[in-house]
Amino acid sequence: MRRTVSLRATALMISGAAAVLGTAAPASAGTSTLSPAPMALRQIEASPSFQMEALPIAPVTLMASAPEVINVSQGTASWYGPGFFGNRTANGEVFRPGTLTAAHRTLPFGTRVRVTNLHNGRSTVVRINDRGPFSGGRVIDLAHGAAQELGLVSSGLAPVRLEVLR
Repeated sequence: MRRTVSLRATALMISGAAAVLGTAAPASAGTSTLSPAPMALRQIEASPSFQMEALPIAPVTLMASAPEVINVSQGTASWYGPGFFGNRTANGEVFRPGTLTAAHRTLPFGTRVRVTNLHNGRSTVVRINDRGPFSGGRVIDLAHGAAQELGLVSSGLAPVRLEVLR
């Protein structure tokens, strides 16, 4: 009689743990059923000559490395939004509500910048996709979504720290 053993059962036998194997019992002659055949169970004991030793495993910490800050500056931030939704930004994207994007005069498009509101300490990372601001002594013009995260929608302006990320 030929028996097949599943991979899981083989692993349990090798590990020295007690395992329960299922083998299909032969169908009796002259019966034809569509239900699965009953399973016979058998206890497997570990051989006394075979012992596994537990090896210490060092924990693996999967952490995304913090982005490197390559430039820091401070200034005043403003925000823009509802009147510009649906228009094209300077890099050609359609300006959408709730985006974490910003306008800067000189940073290349696609640059990631961590903006921190110095009034309340809240910060967010924005992507530069537009040019501006073109009024006052402002250093960055935030999309409405980024302004909401920083808590400067109601005030309109806030002192910020800009950290250009690699």
